[in-house]
Amino acid sequence: MKLLLENILYCLVFTITVRIFAGKDARGCLYFYPKEYQEIAYERGVADREKVARSRKIFLIVFTSIMALLLVVLLKKNGVKGFKETYLQALLFLEVMNLYDGIVIDRIWVGNDPFWKIKGMENTPYVQTRKEAIRKRSFLALFWIFAAALIAAIVIHI
Repeated sequence: MKLLLENILYCLVFTITVRIFAGKDARGCLYFYPKEYQEIAYERGVADREKVARSRKIFLIVFTSIMALLLVVLLKKNGVKGFKETYLQALLFLEVMNLYDGIVIDRIWVGNDPFWKIKGMENTPYVQTRKEAIRKRSFLALFWIFAAALIAAIVIHI
């Protein structure tokens, strides 16, 4: 039960961070949208390519730092012992976050909340296709296998 609550907290922090970075409208997070959608936004003058690239870098640095630090704190608080236990728990958090991002954030929240519909981009599909989503989630599932090892190494050396 404790791990479930901690995973919910972890995903809640994820959601709050995304919403804060989105700002007043979804253009603040245009870098989340499919590349084709971004290109159309640049062509229509809805967004500036350099500003989006800069925002993306800032988001990735802040978001990664927050989520990694929170994960390290949760793992230390849980008193995990040894690399294997630490690794498996880190992997659990990261894979749950991956599924949460793909289902709750991308499909449910972004797919249904009018906030994520950018003015000037009407009638342009902005939610990833099922094939794109599966490809992205699969890549991230593999990526988290390695990231969990890095987090576990950090935790056991603190």
